[in-house]
Amino acid sequence: MSTRTLGFVLSLVTVAASAETLSLITYRKQVLTQEFWSEGAAVGDFNRDGKKDVVAGPYWYEGPAFTTRHAIYPAAKTFKLKQADGTEKELPGYEGGLGKNNAYSDNFVAGVYDFNRDGWDDVFVMGFPGEASVWYENPKGGAGDWARHVAIDVTDNESPTLLDLTGDRVPEIVCSSKGAYGWASPDLANPNQPWVWHNLSPNKNYHKYTHGLGVGDVNGDGRKDLLEKDGWWEQPASLAGDPLWKHHEFAFGTGGAQMFAYDVNGDGRNDVITSLAAHGYGLAWFENKSDGNGGITFEEHTFMNKEPGENRYGVKFSQLHAIDLADVDGDGLQDIVTGKRFWAHGPTGDPEPGAAPVVYWFRLVRGADHSVDFVPYLIDDASGVGTQVMVADVSGDARPDVVVGNKKGVFVHTQQAKKVSAAEWQAAQPKPLAAK
Repeated sequence: MSTRTLGFVLSLVTVAASAETLSLITYRKQVLTQEFWSEGAAVGDFNRDGKKDVVAGPYWYEGPAFTTRHAIYPAAKTFKLKQADGTEKELPGYEGGLGKNNAYSDNFVAGVYDFNRDGWDDVFVMGFPGEASVWYENPKGGAGDWARHVAIDVTDNESPTLLDLTGDRVPEIVCSSKGAYGWASPDLANPNQPWVWHNLSPNKNYHKYTHGLGVGDVNGDGRKDLLEKDGWWEQPASLAGDPLWKHHEFAFGTGGAQMFAYDVNGDGRNDVITSLAAHGYGLAWFENKSDGNGGITFEEHTFMNKEPGENRYGVKFSQLHAIDLADVDGDGLQDIVTGKRFWAHGPTGDPEPGAAPVVYWFRLVRGADHSVDFVPYLIDDASGVGTQVMVADVSGDARPDVVVGNKKGVFVHTQQAKKVSAAEWQAAQPKPLAAK
């Protein structure tokens, strides 16, 4: 199967599109490098040329070609590969897909923001769980390593995130640290100083390798809550004095990847989207329902699991360690982008380590009766995801693309579209099992 153009789907050019404007969405795959430097990647404009660039590990790659890369910090890591004749060859990066053994990078999640407000995009890195989160200051076109600034000294959980949790329009680190959930906020007047940590939970000795974390407004009060595998923490009306947030217990799987609050079925209540086990199987949405006593409970809808028959279209894959939510086809609904993390624990660890490292997107389809279908479309079968997958318009054509950094390298999947007839479009659609 080709890895260059996969993942056909309907794209509506306008809300009132007719059958003559149906399009097939495909993806053009670019391999920026096969070296393993990071488990994530992000998008920014680092040279201020108006074109989007990609950052992964110690390098940023100039868009739109991505053939020229520039070092942010020293890329000194190498590994030795034993060859068939018994000699050893030294290769750059951590040992991943180019090698035979398992290794881990010091770069799990990446982000981009102008922290010192000088007009130049800086790079944010959440390192290996339990280690520091840092940001690298853009030298504004100058040569040499970017200045490194520590934001917080300990970042726990395997899906930490950089986003605006508090509503002040400034991104915070949301994670657990030293046993408690919370967030760290920068002082933009003194950006080089360590960030201020705020506990939102008691210290429950949350482990640094805990899986599953997200942010979203669960109860519809306009404030963003924290989602984690054992429930959700409700943001209070005021954050003055760093009050502890109220915890609502619910088991959202055993710990997956990034988590989202989104109204999946269109009933006006935000549901929860997550993978069920980062190193196992399961992709689900949890329907937000009244518990009959003025509170919230959830009904689980798992639409992909261990067996092909557990998905309406026969799709299954393991190790969904990264998820992003985006309107891929422009129909106004948020779709799911995820895939199989390549070699999360090496070539012999976890379920099906040798299976194809796929990237999929699942198109959300709502019925008038609030029924839901997630239609799977294959983007690629030879890249996979890391602990992060990012959907962003890299090419500048207003179509969302997919960016991946993992143990197989760094990849950009650029969305393409071709107008087709209704018959051509229908022939390209995934077929439910009963119709095959």
